[in-house]
Amino acid sequence: MVFHKILLTNLTLLTLLSGCSWSSDIDHFDTKSILSTTHNKSAPVKVWSKTIGDGKPYTYSTLQPVASNNTIYAADQSGIVTALNVIDGKERWKVNLAEYISLFSNKNPALLSGGLTIHNNYLYVGTEHATVFALNIRDGSIVWKTHVLGEVLSCPVISDNLVLVHTSNGMLQGLNKFNGAVQWSIHLDVPAFSLRGQSSPVVSHGTVIVGGDNGNVSALTSNQGKIIWQQKITKKIGIRGINRLSDVDITPLIINGVVYAVAYNGNFTALDLQSGHILWNRNIGSVHAMVLYMNRIFVVDKEDRLMEINIKNGTYIWQQSHLLNRHLTPPVLYCNHLVVGDQQGYIHWINPDNGRLVLQKQVDSAGFQTQPVITNHNLLLILQSKNNQVHAILNE
Repeated sequence: MVFHKILLTNLTLLTLLSGCSWSSDIDHFDTKSILSTTHNKSAPVKVWSKTIGDGKPYTYSTLQPVASNNTIYAADQSGIVTALNVIDGKERWKVNLAEYISLFSNKNPALLSGGLTIHNNYLYVGTEHATVFALNIRDGSIVWKTHVLGEVLSCPVISDNLVLVHTSNGMLQGLNKFNGAVQWSIHLDVPAFSLRGQSSPVVSHGTVIVGGDNGNVSALTSNQGKIIWQQKITKKIGIRGINRLSDVDITPLIINGVVYAVAYNGNFTALDLQSGHILWNRNIGSVHAMVLYMNRIFVVDKEDRLMEINIKNGTYIWQQSHLLNRHLTPPVLYCNHLVVGDQQGYIHWINPDNGRLVLQKQVDSAGFQTQPVITNHNLLLILQSKNNQVHAILNE
């Protein structure tokens, strides 16, 4: 489970978290399932590795690389953004978005936190300092930067000439993608107690769908940011500690007019795109991105069970429970397998038809916490570790 995300509340509670009555409830999160024996029929090969920045680990960073054409773009939290040749990992360009506070001071780290997102000729990234940057993918030069209304903890989303940004204080803003000017803003509400993270929005036919920390899924008009409907999908299972969490931090999926969304404390819910009416819900909680493949949904739940869900009624098709409590990354489909990383730096190959564990290999002892990325033509698997090592893996 990915509980290494920070819990947000008021300043007083943050300073007292170590003494809270719920601290003993999370002891089991450190228990790691014993790795099962697999018979590796193929051997993944590390093609190259590249350190981004100083290689300093950032425990809570959710930055992930993106691939476009023959280039991998990656960043670290301090402010380094770089473009790498997909074949050999050699650097094509590098910029540092950290800034000097004064003439005689050291550079202030940019604290990059939301991204990366690539669209056409621009690369977008947000910061904990509430800034969104648009960079030219040819050389990394800054095209524009805009101050927004809160920390940017999720990937910016580009649609209808807008850059949609969901900030940690519950603001959803639409920025002009050409110059960064704020076109509209709306507050979606944030409870006093939540996970550190935000749902990236998804857009379908002019409707923006986004999850919120208050347990709501909201539908808004993309051109003006006006609310069309809101629907709560969480359930209250307690009044103390993690039982109070109601975050919907996963980017929803939209399939054939149906919205699929998951909350941390449940539920996995299907909603009608037009009205927000709940079609069905199931007791599955998660903070991991879902994967859609040929009308099949794959998700890792909060205890690190990987499963396939029937999109018609939400029932399990299969579950893989051999990786419990290994702090898995969201899955990705690569070479006809589901692939996840874990906090110990292993990558795991799973058969998507039956959930069988096929292959395991340790790649980086620092561990992984963000979703792997696939290059063009399904050639390479790209992973960024917690100490900002980018690895290119080829499954022979």
